[in-house]
Amino acid sequence: MLAIRDVMHLIPCDVSTLALGLACSAGQFLLSSGTPGKRYALPHSRILMHQGSSGIGGSAVEVEVQANDLRHTRDTVLGLIADDTGQTREQIFDDSLHDRWFTADAARDYGFVDAIVSSFDQVMPARRVSFGMEMAR
Repeated sequence: MLAIRDVMHLIPCDVSTLALGLACSAGQFLLSSGTPGKRYALPHSRILMHQGSSGIGGSAVEVEVQANDLRHTRDTVLGLIADDTGQTREQIFDDSLHDRWFTADAARDYGFVDAIVSSFDQVMPARRVSFGMEMAR
């Protein structure tokens, strides 16, 4: 999930994101990681934010190491969500303690998405004007 976000921010073009139906957990994270102004949701989409979980097990030392890694990942992800939404880190942390569901409108108000899509034209990329200089395939 973090690697996908890294690539989304590494490539030189904008990345549009669109919630279709459900965007839960990592889906919510990647939805809000899109290019600002190009993050969308369909009108009846639902978005779920919560803290990640992990199947931690093993010896006490192994559990401690895994728990520390999970805390680091949690703090990283929640900080990035705060950066992407404009919410404070404290607000994101508090809101993620339990499953928190958002309607499309609430997701827009919270900062996960920028707009609710009601027409295909709203998400259709602009057509490139051809000047007869395309590369042969």
